[in-house]
Amino acid sequence: MLKALAAAATIFVGVAILPGAALAGPAEDLDALFDDYWANEMEENPFAATQSGVSGYDDKIPGVAPSDYARRREEAEAFLARLEAIDLSAVDENHALSADLLAFILKHDITLAAYDSWRIPFLADTGFHTNFGYVVSAAPFRTETDYENYIARLKALPAYIDQNIENMRQGLADGFTQPKEILPYIMPSFEAQVKDNAAAHPYYAPFKAMPSAISSRRQSALRQEGKAVLEDEVIPAFARLVDFMRDEYMPGARDTLGAYDLPNGRDYYRDLVRYFTTLDDATPESIHALGLKEVARIRKEMNAVIEETGFDGTFDEFVDFLRTDKQFYPKTPEALLERAAWIAKDIDGRLPGYFGKLPRQPYSVEPVPAEIAPNYTSGRYVSAPPGGTRGGQYWVNTYALDKRPFYEMTALTLHEAVPGHHLQNALALEVEDAPEFRKQFYPHAFGEGWGLYSEKLGVEMGVYQTPYDDFGRLSMEMWRACRLVIDTGLHAKGWTRQQAMDYLADNTALSLHNVQTEVDRYIAWPGQALAYKMGELTLWELREKAERELGDKFDIRDFHDAVLDKGGLPLDILRDEIDDYIAETKAE
Repeated sequence: MLKALAAAATIFVGVAILPGAALAGPAEDLDALFDDYWANEMEENPFAATQSGVSGYDDKIPGVAPSDYARRREEAEAFLARLEAIDLSAVDENHALSADLLAFILKHDITLAAYDSWRIPFLADTGFHTNFGYVVSAAPFRTETDYENYIARLKALPAYIDQNIENMRQGLADGFTQPKEILPYIMPSFEAQVKDNAAAHPYYAPFKAMPSAISSRRQSALRQEGKAVLEDEVIPAFARLVDFMRDEYMPGARDTLGAYDLPNGRDYYRDLVRYFTTLDDATPESIHALGLKEVARIRKEMNAVIEETGFDGTFDEFVDFLRTDKQFYPKTPEALLERAAWIAKDIDGRLPGYFGKLPRQPYSVEPVPAEIAPNYTSGRYVSAPPGGTRGGQYWVNTYALDKRPFYEMTALTLHEAVPGHHLQNALALEVEDAPEFRKQFYPHAFGEGWGLYSEKLGVEMGVYQTPYDDFGRLSMEMWRACRLVIDTGLHAKGWTRQQAMDYLADNTALSLHNVQTEVDRYIAWPGQALAYKMGELTLWELREKAERELGDKFDIRDFHDAVLDKGGLPLDILRDEIDDYIAETKAE
């Protein structure tokens, strides 16, 4: 509005204003702040810039020295001070929402920066040693310059690896490490980065099929240079990393397990709980109690489905039947991928009945990369960069096929692909009149809660074909309910790893391999596992409220659009948005 008035004005309070000039004001101050914040994010995180489709950073590596992290905290504090100095009462609702979201990000960044978590730069299934693979898949490889940028980045990668080693040495000195007990299961992801043949390394993949616009002579030269950098610099750096992990980190890592046992661990875990749930009043104690209640509720529904199948036996016997009967397991990776793709396309055709707006961006079904598959979760969605050359990717783990049951595939596909993560992420990229940071903001409780909500929505959509598929869904829901109990049990109540695995195995139909990889994931990533159920329960609470208050005016498509059309939101802000949707619908 201010810009429109300024454009029309020629004289205002005796001061000449050129036609088209903008009057400075809070909205303009916010826009400038949003632009500066995003530019700084790309400068500080060139890997994220590549994955976001932002050019100019494809030859760069992020700084990961302690001084780099200290600088980023100071930058976050400066941005927050700028934000708090702006009068938000004078801006429109959309600007105010963007300001609230940036405040959420900055406040949590500042809070968590105090714990120097850079001393533990890896999780159970991913980390600094594997994340470059995501960057490679998102990077452009269309021109000679693209390849030159990539080679420059490869040359800089050893310093990045060596600095992370120094950061982990600091963690060893401070007692701030991953637990020793889970490290043998994580080591294969480090070892997979060391190849005898550089051409077999996944980072060589871009050189295997190069665009014809690059001359054959230049292609040959680029291939030779890329291979030499891998052989002489990158792979030796990964070999140093493996030696460090084996000879220093594993022997020196802590013998304790939970986050409470880390230095300042009690405060650290409570702040992680608030961050991942996006709820300021969330506590480990209240979440643990809620998890126990949810486990009891879902167990009753699982028993009802067992009766429906006609199985004659106990719960444990039924679960053993599911885990061991070959009819439930694929014989080849292709069979599992084909099942996932068929389910995904079946869901695609049903979406218009449940969503008013569907995204333009497509997605593919891909196997989890072999180098990380052994200790990786069953499936995951990998977002596409805005304006990139490919769509999103629904990853399906084809490692250990006897541990990848068909009866879980429907719920997994609903969660990771559609209408779960792909639909939610792709729509977020299309949010109109929103700063760039909002389009890529992913509050875990919203995103993972939506994925879990989508699994249950599949019942209404008619996607589940057999009672076994439905039991698989309930097993997946039980898995997320168990997370509330297990994560808080491990990190706040002194649970052992075996205690956590027994609890998950006794209450779900997950394969025992998945039980182990999942529990190790919760151990390595405190608090994140809480996001799923806390978000899903909030979404169902809001839907029930909308149905109750709107009666005949309730439209499932409008409700889903109201949830998704602003992009990712912390749960308290989502509640306000749905209250507004209810009030506006009533007034129609």
